[in-house]
Amino acid sequence: MIDIKDIRTRYSEIESNIKNRYMNVDLQKIAADMEKRSELLQKAEALRARRNETAAKMKGKLDPETRNQLIAEGKAIKDELAAAEAELDEVERTFQAEVRTIPNYASPEAPVGKEDKDSLAVKFYGEPTKFSFKAKDHVELGEALDILDFDSGAKVSGQKFYYIKNQGVILQMALERYAMDIVLRHGFTPFITPDIAKEEILQGIGFNPRGAESNIYTLEGTGTCLVGTAEITLGGYYSGQILDKSSLPIKMTGLSHCFRREAGGAGQYSKGLYRVHQFSKLEMFIYCLPEESDSFHKEILSIEEEIFQGLGLPYRIVDTATGDLGAPAYRKFDIEAWMPGRGDEGEYGEVTSTSNCTDYQARSLNIRYRDDDGKVKFVHMLNGTAVALSRAIVAIMENYQNEDGTITIPPALVPYCGFDKIVRK
Repeated sequence: MIDIKDIRTRYSEIESNIKNRYMNVDLQKIAADMEKRSELLQKAEALRARRNETAAKMKGKLDPETRNQLIAEGKAIKDELAAAEAELDEVERTFQAEVRTIPNYASPEAPVGKEDKDSLAVKFYGEPTKFSFKAKDHVELGEALDILDFDSGAKVSGQKFYYIKNQGVILQMALERYAMDIVLRHGFTPFITPDIAKEEILQGIGFNPRGAESNIYTLEGTGTCLVGTAEITLGGYYSGQILDKSSLPIKMTGLSHCFRREAGGAGQYSKGLYRVHQFSKLEMFIYCLPEESDSFHKEILSIEEEIFQGLGLPYRIVDTATGDLGAPAYRKFDIEAWMPGRGDEGEYGEVTSTSNCTDYQARSLNIRYRDDDGKVKFVHMLNGTAVALSRAIVAIMENYQNEDGTITIPPALVPYCGFDKIVRK
């Protein structure tokens, strides 16, 4: 969440930011509720002061009539205070829910636009893979090689679930360790994170656990949810803590299952492994000083590039448009790998993203550090995909396919796999 004082001091800037993000936020009502909240806080404080004054008078020597008057006055103040506090609690709940709908400030360098088509491609690596034969998509390849089984996944668990089999299992495990080894070389501490988080942690990170627009699986009656990314569990790790400045930056990498409802994710670009309800992902996460977050954002992006360059996959980097940023992000970059089986002639598809969320998540989760001047300040928090295994597998299968339907293993993964080609057993 933003600093609520900004609603008064940076109103026009917030209003413009909401417009550039194409979000529906009733800023006027939020500002009005903030003033009402302030009035009720002052009223409650004044009543508490009067109550204390009355209580102090009662301690002195009083005649019966004066004592009775003070008792009656104290009761009236108590009733009025109780009513004011009840109204304040209701206004506070409404205001806190409303203020969380205000997005983070977007970077002035982020392209302004409504949808992903308005994002800006800022770098291309490698040439799109071309074949002397008609490229197949990963679904056709995987089913023919008996390494992917979507029909059994749908039968057992429902649509958009799947089985990975045979050499496909080893490929996924090889990708996990390959990416982990690269991230560890950059000083990240490894974690295997919980698959469940409390709703307040999701809300603090900026995910909506409920409602028609939610992409989250809620575990009814528990106050918890299945996580859609280890960003949630890594970001909640230090919630409510004041960190030592000397400990910053804190670099964490988390391997987790990810569960997403993916409501509305349909069409040929979402087929197979590209958009599924469950997958595994290695996530990077950094807590740092505010003045360092831009440079760490570039570092995360460079690590993502190192991983995909090492796999020999063509890709482009996209500077995400304001309307597609997501509320917590100040700026976000996506890597989109070339997928030859996508569409009629191949297309780029997102495989990683990295976001600088500045202090937006830290405010909600109350994660701070004590500066050299003794003041307590909010850290900046960043996240980035090291490898989303399902989508990386899509890119590898489609770019390394052979005319006979086999798949060559990228050289960087051969030591991890123990074989150099996937063939049907």
